[in-house]
Amino acid sequence: MKFKLIIDKDREEEIIAVVHATCPLTEQIEDLVNCFSGTDHLIGHKDEEMRKLEFSKIECITVIDRRVIAIDTKGEQYCLKDRLRDLEEILPSYFIRINKSALANERRIERFNAVFSGGVDAVFFCGYREYVSRRCFAQIKRRYDKI
Repeated sequence: MKFKLIIDKDREEEIIAVVHATCPLTEQIEDLVNCFSGTDHLIGHKDEEMRKLEFSKIECITVIDRRVIAIDTKGEQYCLKDRLRDLEEILPSYFIRINKSALANERRIERFNAVFSGGVDAVFFCGYREYVSRRCFAQIKRRYDKI
């Protein structure tokens, strides 16, 4: 692996990493860059309170009753102002799409359960369950096969 650092006050800052596959090191680099740039959290609303939700403390982001909801590690639900597709662009790579209306923190998925209807549910450490579409499950399996 090569490392190059160029300090130039006249250029816009950017970080580019070219890797063959993700690994714990690339995830740590991504977390470090996100924390440094100030994009390591979202603002969630619940009743009259606003709370800073760190990416690592979010288990799942889903759409419930046409509202984007973040579920934290305690199972608490917070309403988000952003759309799901906009969130997908700013969230770290360990957030994966598990169906048309949900993003999951891959690090917070405890297990995948097969359900009676033939589908699969993602079960999170907080106890929350979310349906995984067949298409997304196939992508997740391919992702794990590379490891």
